[in-house]
Amino acid sequence: MAEYIEGKRPILEAMRNGMTLSTIFMADNLKQDSLVTDVLRKAKKFDVPVKKVPRKKLDEMSERGSHQGLIAKTQGFPYVNLQEIVDAATKKAEETGSALVILLDHITDAGNLGAIARSAEVVGASGIVIPNKRSAHVTAATYKSSAGAIASMKVAQVANLKQAIDRLKEAGFWVAGASEHAKDTLWKANLKGKMVLVMGNEGEGLARLTQENCDFFVTLPQFGKTASLNVAQASTALMYEWLRQNYDD
Repeated sequence: MAEYIEGKRPILEAMRNGMTLSTIFMADNLKQDSLVTDVLRKAKKFDVPVKKVPRKKLDEMSERGSHQGLIAKTQGFPYVNLQEIVDAATKKAEETGSALVILLDHITDAGNLGAIARSAEVVGASGIVIPNKRSAHVTAATYKSSAGAIASMKVAQVANLKQAIDRLKEAGFWVAGASEHAKDTLWKANLKGKMVLVMGNEGEGLARLTQENCDFFVTLPQFGKTASLNVAQASTALMYEWLRQNYDD
């Protein structure tokens, strides 16, 4: 689904972070300044057409009233189906002996999704699975917080997380749920081989049905007074423990 980005700096950041734009709409009375010049330069570089329209048209298109004379239409993120992630992970496991898939149980913040995608790409995860409803999807904020890494990550939207977990189990994956109530820390858990790491909602954690379908649970050790890390930070720590266990010589 296409998304609209409003404003000079947000459009610049979207292009810098690798987000694909289909059209930039520019007010026909917009005065040139350094930011507008940068937008036009990058639009030319990435072959993004710039269409001049009456400012009133932009006012009608705007959702936030902050377009500054520029609104960009995105092409929408190219989601994949779950099988494509399963196939990629299976192939990687055959080549290296291990593979990682991240499953997000109704993460709602697009920025968190991007931060998780950035870490997932760095550690070599094969893909990310998210619900297609009541969940963050890939937006300009995701591109920004992932520093563009989301463009290199396979992301599947699924209608049913339980069915997705079942499919991954059928393909030989173990499913580890991250929970602050888990008895064992991730240091004691066996994360070797083909793993699915399940991260819960920012406020409520893992849903009951999701918990029932995990093989085991892990938690991060804590020695300070803070209740817990946010989901993006926790995901990064867990992913790196998977990486250490599988690639530590």
